[in-house]
Amino acid sequence: MQIELLFRIAGVGVLTWVVCAVLRQAGRDELSTLAAVAGVAIALLMVVDIISQLFGSVQTIFQLY
Repeated sequence: MQIELLFRIAGVGVLTWVVCAVLRQAGRDELSTLAAVAGVAIALLMVVDIISQLFGSVQTIFQLY
């Protein structure tokens, strides 16, 4: 499962890079920046799930709560 997540994040990065490059060539630098920020936000949302699982595991291991 972790490898799939890594590939998904890499795919989002490549797709974001292509969209930004196309928008820059079209002279739409503002939209290019917005697309880059959206790509980073999507990747962070994917990582948040893994971080919540990590905290759940730490909580279980150390019997917190």
